[in-house]
Amino acid sequence: MTASRYAAKPWLDLLTDAQKAPVDPDASLVHALRRAAAEAPDRAFLAYFDGRLTYREVDELSDSVAGHLAARGLERGDRVAVLLQNSPHFVLAVLGAWKAGAVVVPVNPMYKSGEVGHVLRDAEVAALICSDRAWESYLRDTAAGSPVRIVLTACELDFQTRGDARVLTFERLPVTTDDLAQVARAGHRAPEGRDPSADDIALISYTSGTSGTPKGATNAHRNIMYNAERQRTGLDLPEAPVYFALAPLFHITGMVCEFGACLNSTGTLVLAYRFEAGVVLDAFAEHRPHYTVGPSTAFMALAAHPSVTREHFSSFVNISSGGAPLPPALVEKFRAGFGPYVRNGYGLTECTAPCASVPPHLEAPVDPVSGTLAVGLPGPETVVRVVDDEGAEVPFGEHGEIVVSGPQVVPGYWRRPDATAETFPGGELRTGDIGFMDPQGWLYVVDRKKDMINAAGFKVWPREVEDVLYTHPAVREAAVVGVPDGYRGETVKAYISLRPGAETEPDALAAYCKERLAAYKYPRQVEILPDLPKTASGKILRRELRSRADHD
Repeated sequence: MTASRYAAKPWLDLLTDAQKAPVDPDASLVHALRRAAAEAPDRAFLAYFDGRLTYREVDELSDSVAGHLAARGLERGDRVAVLLQNSPHFVLAVLGAWKAGAVVVPVNPMYKSGEVGHVLRDAEVAALICSDRAWESYLRDTAAGSPVRIVLTACELDFQTRGDARVLTFERLPVTTDDLAQVARAGHRAPEGRDPSADDIALISYTSGTSGTPKGATNAHRNIMYNAERQRTGLDLPEAPVYFALAPLFHITGMVCEFGACLNSTGTLVLAYRFEAGVVLDAFAEHRPHYTVGPSTAFMALAAHPSVTREHFSSFVNISSGGAPLPPALVEKFRAGFGPYVRNGYGLTECTAPCASVPPHLEAPVDPVSGTLAVGLPGPETVVRVVDDEGAEVPFGEHGEIVVSGPQVVPGYWRRPDATAETFPGGELRTGDIGFMDPQGWLYVVDRKKDMINAAGFKVWPREVEDVLYTHPAVREAAVVGVPDGYRGETVKAYISLRPGAETEPDALAAYCKERLAAYKYPRQVEILPDLPKTASGKILRRELRSRADHD
């Protein structure tokens, strides 16, 4: 048998001794919190506009959340769905659920009722923690058709007094359920004997796979702690670092590279509810963060803001980008305008965020042939290989599917043994992404094997959009593809043929989808054709439509 060229890990020669040093992470972020609360109890852990919560306070408040959940009947191993924006409530909900021995199911707050309902039913969610507005507007009815039996709601006006009208545009509603902030301040004791172990499931993170049906990746506490520890040892940040949560915490990048890494470093995590460029820039000026990570579209928006200056970015030691392609031109434009070099990163939900990144002492090379910017180097315990359709390794420089093994790769999908066997043969993650590695170990991602659309870092499965379009009475055929977009990297386009005699307009079809799907999923472009191209067997040819879009 030929020895694996990738197992030799050529990237190790480019890593520093600190980056190659073995890591011995705690069992979970609960243990990291308790350690931080003992060592630096009065250090600010969470900064939310003008509000601050120390490590001691977060430890006590999350203890009380855990005690309340246990008193309401939550058992060890039950699932708790958390549907919140970047606020202290999210952190308290997650830590409280973990202290109660539960599994957290992070849910995108942009999801509509049908999308949330699938997650609640599939994960058999026992408890739901969400905003009061989402509960009153649609989640009460959604939860009624699910296994949910415990509900906590939150008003994100808590834990601050500034009330920034650019993002905090809502008012407090009358409390009709248990209120998260009140529960946290009630002084309940966390249940004993429920601290999670390293191999317990920490998260069920829903992601769309090859079948188009959202599947829950089972991120273990060990997976999270490994990447959080690698972030701590590899980013070269100062003691007590300040992190800004640019990526949403419900996303695996925000969960691990912001929340997890910051907590594991006993740093301060700055939260600003949701992304609004002016609010973010003001937070940079106020809190002077050392690190942030977000999609390239966020940096484009910040760079385009009329009030942005170099001083806004002067405190940063490291800035990372992930979740969406990072064009080399953007990196250079950003550096020329504002100073920092934005470092690429690559990962998936199934490998608990990063499996390759650009170390702080290096800059990513650009492939001279394709102009593609390298996404980074794997870590010391990680093996990234590139294989052909038969699973055989291809030489350095040749394209193939990227496969990953290492401590951050999840054990599989929630109650989906067939999908687990297909995606994780032998415990190795088949990413479905096409790329190559150069002889030094730099990894490049050039395309995707799957039809998944990546819109500003959010993944969209075409079939999900098509299924919604097919519910429209005028639609006969529907096909959805990703098309290039200068801002989002890729955007959603739908091709439609109409039923005989039916009439509708592209804008009406887009609006129809917008009412039924998260904002990043609905088609920004709709084109109506007499007929869609098909194979002899009647299967619609997406590749022809994609080619048509490229030439429009």
